[in-house]
Amino acid sequence: MYACRRLLLAAGLLLAADSLLAASPVLAQGGPPAPPVSVSEPIAKRVVQWDEYSGRFEARAIVEIRARVSGFVEKLHFKDGQWVKEGDRLFTIDKRPYEIAVESATADVARNKATVDLAELQVQRGAALVASRNIPEAENDTRKSNLAVAKAQLKAAEASLHNAQLNLEWTEVTAPLAGRISDRKVDPGNLIQGGQQGATLLATIVSTDPVYFLFDVSEADHLRYQRLQLMGVRTQANSTSIPVRIKLADETEWKRLGAIDFVDNVLSPRSGTIRTRALVDNRDHLLTPGVFARVQLYGGEYDALLIPDSAVVSDQAHKIVFVVNKDNVVEGRPVTLGPIYEGLRVVRDGLKSEDRVVLDGLANPMVRPKAKVNPEPGKITANAE
Repeated sequence: MYACRRLLLAAGLLLAADSLLAASPVLAQGGPPAPPVSVSEPIAKRVVQWDEYSGRFEARAIVEIRARVSGFVEKLHFKDGQWVKEGDRLFTIDKRPYEIAVESATADVARNKATVDLAELQVQRGAALVASRNIPEAENDTRKSNLAVAKAQLKAAEASLHNAQLNLEWTEVTAPLAGRISDRKVDPGNLIQGGQQGATLLATIVSTDPVYFLFDVSEADHLRYQRLQLMGVRTQANSTSIPVRIKLADETEWKRLGAIDFVDNVLSPRSGTIRTRALVDNRDHLLTPGVFARVQLYGGEYDALLIPDSAVVSDQAHKIVFVVNKDNVVEGRPVTLGPIYEGLRVVRDGLKSEDRVVLDGLANPMVRPKAKVNPEPGKITANAE
């Protein structure tokens, strides 16, 4: 009787187990269900590459203001740090000694002009006297020589007058270019030294519109640009048709535009880079020389695949993207990545346009190579810049 009860209990347990397996396919298969993942094909697009570099702004011209004549500083015509235009008066040096020099030179010119006039009359009279044989030919030659000497002395006096007038003009120190002036280095009442050597520094002016942006390009990028140029894809390195875009440290968009106007003729043997310069508009005068910024340099166009940056995982040596094959099994694909373009990561190599890329679910430890998954359609969206 007891044995019959045990047999009935075992049979009931078997029936219950069969019912449970029929109701639960997971237990019937002997494992957990395939994890769901969102997949999508990468976006195929023609990509315009912009290579990023760091650099700094530099004034297009920096001029030290020094006087050409010596004297006492009489007046100051600017405020420290103000914007000046070309030709604006900056300093006035005491004019009186130079006005006296002009008057003296003017008198010398008048005296020498009178000497020339007298010598011309003597030559004219001498010609008539020689014709009437009242004076010898040699005496008339002497008169001609005196006239030539007088004319030469007149020219020397006129040159001295021009020099005195120029020195008088130089007592007004003006701005040689438009830009922003520094603080004054001397005050009115100071005696300054002028001339070509040892002249006193009065101030400095830097031009601000346009400005230069200097940055260093790596040797690998430089060679790539050269090859693109040889292929006709990219114009010559110092051509103004190569655009650049600049972003300051507090800016989020590449709004400031410029163009390459100079590339150095040698690479630095220490850094392996080549100095490059762009000319940038600065009408708002926000770009101060010395400020650092980021620049994007046009690097050509090519066809590429775009995926979210979050779909890329890393191991010790490679960047990997998970894809789902036709059997819904995860495969790892080593890829070669490019820059971010329109909010997505550029994949240069390693993917095909028909591959189903795993977009999310990567945090699930069950989503790994050779694992079976349940793919669900996802969508990749690019953000146009």
